[in-house]
Amino acid sequence: MTIAELKEKTDGVVLNVLITEKGSRLSLENRYLLEVAPDASKPQIAAMAEKAFGVHVLAVRTANMQGGLKYIRGTRRATTEATWKKAVVTVKEGERIELA
Repeated sequence: MTIAELKEKTDGVVLNVLITEKGSRLSLENRYLLEVAPDASKPQIAAMAEKAFGVHVLAVRTANMQGGLKYIRGTRRATTEATWKKAVVTVKEGERIELA
């Protein structure tokens, strides 16, 4: 499943599956990191994750990630990153969330 298909299938609630070191470590505990729409609620995130990935969601924890000024290394330039929201979704034992 591509990112575009994921956005379409979840009505724009789930934007991306985050693949990071922390996400890899959490996946061993049946928890997965998702980038979600800033206005999405926990029940919406749970329903769309169940719909898109065919898993049973046990819990959803969210965090608003603050954007801001970031300096580009080796140059005098700076850029701004947008504020975004991530969710940690806990799924039933033995189930997995995969993009492929």
